[in-house]
Amino acid sequence: MIERTHLRILRELERKGSVTAAADALNLTQSALSHTVKKLESMIGGPLWVKDGRGVRLTQAGHYLLKEAKRVLPQLERIDETLLQFAQHEQGSLNIGMECHPCYQWLLKVVSPFLSQFPNVDLDVKQSFQFGGMAALFNHDIDLLVTPDPLHRPGVTFEPVFSYELVLVVGATHPLHSLNHVEPQALVNEVLLTYPVDVDRLDIFQQFLLPANCRPKKHKTLEATEILLQMVASNRGVTALPRWLVEQTADTLPIRPLRLGQEGIYKHIHLGRRDDDQNSPLVQSFFDIAKSITF
Repeated sequence: MIERTHLRILRELERKGSVTAAADALNLTQSALSHTVKKLESMIGGPLWVKDGRGVRLTQAGHYLLKEAKRVLPQLERIDETLLQFAQHEQGSLNIGMECHPCYQWLLKVVSPFLSQFPNVDLDVKQSFQFGGMAALFNHDIDLLVTPDPLHRPGVTFEPVFSYELVLVVGATHPLHSLNHVEPQALVNEVLLTYPVDVDRLDIFQQFLLPANCRPKKHKTLEATEILLQMVASNRGVTALPRWLVEQTADTLPIRPLRLGQEGIYKHIHLGRRDDDQNSPLVQSFFDIAKSITF
């Protein structure tokens, strides 16, 4: 029933003081404005204003509509402006989901040039999902999913953007520190520190320990990478992290990376996006920057 034109008429009528001046401000003829108002009045069952000398006086319905016009029109105008900025790629938002705890240092290297390229675009990173990262992607809660373990489903495309080696991290004075690589049996008497992730999603278990029917003496979880590495440096346990992350920290902490098995375990960070977003300039630019990052 109510259209933006009706709200603008009431606003201009208050600003200009007469129906004729309001019509001029809206680039309408007086008859066109009057016709629009009479049509609305017939729908609401009463007048919006009455003549008062040379001017008009708003009715109760007119005052109410004017109050709402002052509230609603600025919001609609901001929406118009924002949508125009979206179309011109001057504004927007990009929500990134993370299923890779140790990937934040890598992500920071991607985020910095992205924000420089899109100064008016908001960026948010989410790590907690009610029903998992894939559900968040399908439900449009996030625009991109960062994961080392992509689940390929129709409607979503994953691309590898960064490769890394998963290594065992031990303290510099740990009994294993002098080895070039470790076998699964070497961890049966160790305290294994990991992020708080289900065991079936931890590569150190799924690709290294469990295939050899081995388990650590104890398994503890920690949220923060910095605390996890401090614990390892203090010989309070061992952990598995990307080699590049360990090498970045080895200058400040007494830790050492060891290859997992003779062949090592190699992984990729993948970026996932919905297929209907493949032409999004924001998404594509993030992909391009992510592929260019090296350590």
